[in-house]
Amino acid sequence: MKIAIGCDHGGVALKEEVVALLKEMGHQVENLGTDSPLSVNYPEFAEAVCAKITDGGCERGILICGTGIGMSMAANRHREIRAALCHELYTARMSREHNDANVLCLGARVIGPGLALEVVKTWLETEFGGGRHLTRIEMFS
Repeated sequence: MKIAIGCDHGGVALKEEVVALLKEMGHQVENLGTDSPLSVNYPEFAEAVCAKITDGGCERGILICGTGIGMSMAANRHREIRAALCHELYTARMSREHNDANVLCLGARVIGPGLALEVVKTWLETEFGGGRHLTRIEMFS
């Protein structure tokens, strides 16, 4: 799978670990920055990742900031994007199974790297359930 990833200055260290995991799992990764701890504006990186998904260049995306809240708000401005802020395994699984989330948002200051990597694995390995869930998603996408 081809996955776009982006972060702001608060998510650089966690992004590096997530990128390594994604490659280890055999995914193609498009790193859209930032790669520096210098302060940047997270909406620019959310926009870049969402554009990769909406134009078909990537199948899914991962966004990381300090809390994950800003990234999820910015990403969900796009009708085609279903961004889910997840900090534990249950919501990671449900965001895919019931909501067909195509963007995972993480808060680097909220979740430790070990759990974050498990969340990413769960999110990537969970299939969308379809059925009644698709009907609901079509109501807002």
